[in-house]
Amino acid sequence: MASLLDPQALLEVMEGNRRLTLRTIEAFPEDALFNFRPAEAMRPFAEMVREILNMEADYVRGIATGEWRLEDSCAGVRTKADLLAACHRVRERTRELWPRVTVERLLQVERDPFWDGPPQSHFERLLYTLENEIHHRGQAYVYLRMLGIEPPAFYER
Repeated sequence: MASLLDPQALLEVMEGNRRLTLRTIEAFPEDALFNFRPAEAMRPFAEMVREILNMEADYVRGIATGEWRLEDSCAGVRTKADLLAACHRVRERTRELWPRVTVERLLQVERDPFWDGPPQSHFERLLYTLENEIHHRGQAYVYLRMLGIEPPAFYER
């Protein structure tokens, strides 16, 4: 198995996870995707997906180009089709930028450019975005089960 520090191997892991996230989005009825929250303090899954996409877009762009800025990758998203299209746009942009993501760039350590967090490598930053996606997808699985819907098979990537 290739090392996760290999940019192509890391992208493959990200791709498999995104395919599962896309199937999770597709499993939701549209209204529940944007409105269901099991408790007041929790967010609908569509809001979590917005976070996932913004983190990916902003961090990948910054790592690949050195341009650090926050943007809303989901501006104008109102429907499930819009959200799925935003997922595809963000990932396509990641694929376009990915050739600039080298092992040396992954190992570079910097303070978080957005939240003034402690120094970490760009590899650690990307792993955090992946962990965040997995965490929110796990929440979505609980939401789906609460709605009486069987989530997608976890092992199918």
